[in-house]
This record gives sequence, C-alpha cells and structure tokens, in this order.
Amino acid sequence: MFYFLSELSDGGDIFNIFRYITFRAGAAFFTALFLSFIFGRPLINFLKRKQKRGQPIRDDGPESHIIQKAGTPTMGGVLILGTLIISTLLWARSDNGFVWLVLMVTVGFGLIGFVDDYLKVTKQTVAGFSSKARMGIGLVIALVAGYWATQLHPAELTNQLALPVFKDTLINLGVLFVPFAMIVIVGAANAVNLTDGLDGLAIMPVIIAGGTLGAISYVVGRTDFTEYLDVHYVAGTGELLVFTSALIGAGLGFLWYNAPPAAVFMGDTGSLALGGALGAIAVSTKHELVLAIVGGLFVVEALSVIIQVLYFKRTGRRVFLMAPIHHHFEKKGWHESQIVIRFWIIALILALIGLATLKLR
Repeated sequence: MFYFLSELSDGGDIFNIFRYITFRAGAAFFTALFLSFIFGRPLINFLKRKQKRGQPIRDDGPESHIIQKAGTPTMGGVLILGTLIISTLLWARSDNGFVWLVLMVTVGFGLIGFVDDYLKVTKQTVAGFSSKARMGIGLVIALVAGYWATQLHPAELTNQLALPVFKDTLINLGVLFVPFAMIVIVGAANAVNLTDGLDGLAIMPVIIAGGTLGAISYVVGRTDFTEYLDVHYVAGTGELLVFTSALIGAGLGFLWYNAPPAAVFMGDTGSLALGGALGAIAVSTKHELVLAIVGGLFVVEALSVIIQVLYFKRTGRRVFLMAPIHHHFEKKGWHESQIVIRFWIIALILALIGLATLKLR
C-alpha cells in the first residue's frame, strides 16, 4: 500500500524511498516485529482464557511433554499470520501477482490449520481435522497456486523445472508442472508441521529458510543479478522479499514467546501456513529443488516419519525410537534445548548451501 506514496515523488524527496524494495522490506520486518510485541501478550492471555486445558498432549509422546507442556495454549500461529499479512499488505505492491499468490497459499493453509487446532482444543483430542479433508483442501489450494504460477512465469520458463548448479538445463514438465508444484507446496506445509514438536524448533528454521528464499526472490527478480549469477530471471519476484522480511519479523516476534519454556505453541495454524508459504515462494521463483536443500531439515523430519511408518508396517519394528526424528533424540536423552539449537545450526548450514547454488555451476 505504501508503495503508491512513491507516485507523489518528483524523484528527489522522501517519497522516493518507497520505490525501493529493500526499504519496504526493512519496514515490513520492523512492522511485523513491532505488532508482535504489542499484540503477543494480550493474544496469549486470551488463548489461555479460552483454552482452559491448552493443547492436548500425545499419550505416546516423550514423558517429559506430559508434565512440562500440559496446559500450554496453542493457535499462536494467529499472531504470526496476523502480523505477517498486515505488514505485507502495508508494504508490498498490491499489483504484484506473486505477492497475492503466496498470501493466498499462506491464508488457505492457515485456515486449514486453524480448524484443526480448534477441533483439537475444543474436543481435547489429538485427532483434530480429518486427515483426508485436510489433505484434499490443501491439494486444491496448491492446484490453484500451481496454475496461477504458470500464468505469472515468463513464457520461456512456463512449465519448466530449473536445476540448481546446472543452470543451462531446463526440464519441460508440461502438464505435469502443476501436479509437481502441488507436491512441493503441500509437502512443504506438512514437513514444517511435522517439525513443530519442540519449543522454538520449527520457527527458527522457517525464519532461516524464509530469509534465504527472500534473498533468492530478490536476486531472481533483478536482471543485473540474474545476468551476473547466470540464473533465470522471473520479473516481479523481487517483491516477495517484502513478504519474507515480514515473515522474519513475525517469526522473531513469535519466538520471543515461544522460546523454551514456550508460553504458546504456533499449532497447525502457523506451521501449515508457513510451510505452504515456503513452497509457494519456491514455485514462484523456479527454485523448487533448492527448497529441498534450504529446507533440508524439514525434509529429514518428514522422511523420518515416512520411513518409520513404512518399516513398521512391513516388519512390525521401528527404525527410530520415535518419529519425527527430533523425538528420537529426546528418547536418547538429549535435552530439548540441545536438539533445538543443533537443529537450528543444521538449518543455517543448509541455507548457506542453498544460497551457494546461485553462484555454482
């Protein structure tokens, strides 16, 4: 919204700064962070009043969770999404299709998560929303996003899969691109959801991955950078830096309250929405495969669950003491803060590797 103040500029006054994505990205970050600090505590108090018993804790989970986390309210993702969406609408260009695409995915998956959290809290069950319904609605949202992306991409990149490092290579997926995009978006949403199992565990890797994808979005949206780095140019994606900056501000604001011991959990409201947003950004920027590197921690968490389920069905035995894999390390005696910080370090390393693919060839 504030971008249009630049139309009042004659090129040499204060209104000119609103033209710059970097300025508006910084403003979006501080807006989201500021709003989080203002509304965080009142929201938590409200959730505590409404959720007398807090988020239901799995009976088969680590024993310490039943004692330490019982009664903690959930649906803190409302704080993340509220500050993220408001900041993005204030500072991003409202005529940018990629911004609206990512917002649509974020809100859509956020609503799925909200319903899931609401059912869990009101019924005091870990079951929540029907898994089939949740998956079906998520696929519909991802279908719309995938098709929308093909309409926004330049003709030479439409339905093409770009490879990291091998930058001259494009694989034409044709009609399979949209299903592929659906897998990326839904997969990212559910992978982040599975990672959200310890205080602060999911939000920092999301911030790191979001910041990395924001930098990639900015680079991909500038012809001078794409020519220098020899990556594919996608006009308009630079504006996603405003969204990811707001995500970082909202995420850090939430972490203030989610740091161990958490005053609130983000719940599926936050994890599904943020994961879907990461997937949508990757599809928008033609960096779907790089997301698997940048979000490698989420991939490992999801794979640990898949491996555990398949192996147990086949043999009746378990590969891990408990899945997702962060619970495996809890069962082995690692302290929660050890797991969280070490996973943060891994997420940062993977993000740096993902950024390096911009230069490598």
